[in-house]
Amino acid sequence: MKAFEARYLANVKFSVISIILLQLTACSNRPSAYTHWDDAAPTQHIDIAKVDDATPKPVTPSRYGNPASYVVNGQRYYVMPSSDNYVERGIASWYGTKFHGKRTSSGEPYNMYAMTAAHKSLPLPTYVRVRNLHNGRSIVVKVNDRGPFIKNRIIDLSFVAAKKLGITGEGTGYVEVSAIQPETTIKPEPVITKKTPVQHDATQTVIHHTSNLYLQVGIFNDRHNAESLRTNLEQLPLPTIRVTTDTSSQIARYRVRIGPLNTEAEADQLIDMLTREGHTGFRIRVD
Repeated sequence: MKAFEARYLANVKFSVISIILLQLTACSNRPSAYTHWDDAAPTQHIDIAKVDDATPKPVTPSRYGNPASYVVNGQRYYVMPSSDNYVERGIASWYGTKFHGKRTSSGEPYNMYAMTAAHKSLPLPTYVRVRNLHNGRSIVVKVNDRGPFIKNRIIDLSFVAAKKLGITGEGTGYVEVSAIQPETTIKPEPVITKKTPVQHDATQTVIHHTSNLYLQVGIFNDRHNAESLRTNLEQLPLPTIRVTTDTSSQIARYRVRIGPLNTEAEADQLIDMLTREGHTGFRIRVD
């Protein structure tokens, strides 16, 4: 009887320790902004005219936010060693009440009323300028969190940052993100204008232009392989499929793209359809 009780207590102790270790592992591999289900905007009115951009200043790398890599939802992400010369175009989203007050990946509490953002791979913290490619608005935010972990998004803005940029209505927007070194003097960027602008509200001009959104479905060193993929895709009910040449590196590469598309929702629908057909490796690009 005593032997049975000893084995029982040993098994219980082992189970408790295992559960604790699993919980610690999950916490260490999952940054705070990992899902957006049930997120929302605050109900109170915010006067964005009184919200200043983040001010770049020398920073100390976050003790907790810069592992060499981390895993979220089974995918591994790698943290960049430096933000020097980082510029990327893509789709921005935002996060709000669900995460307000919770710990960010850098250790700071998330404040949806502060000019901050989340990024999957930039060092924490990093200051970046985010420019809305549709309306010309430009903001500066401090990247202090990880995310967004939704396909084809490159940055998650705090609610107030997204509101200043003009994307809270649609939920997402096409942006250019460029890293700022703290010693660089920040000068306001002029709002892009046209001869016949359409007024969106009393303070902002909206620029209407043709879409420059594409869904990239493959990139190859051999043009023959790119053309073969295009031929295969032409059997499906898809918009225009193009093979373009990328000469940014010493070796030419050939991209297979669908578009231009009108919205990211259209891109998401195409991704769902192509995934069902067995295709992978998609990337939304804004040129």
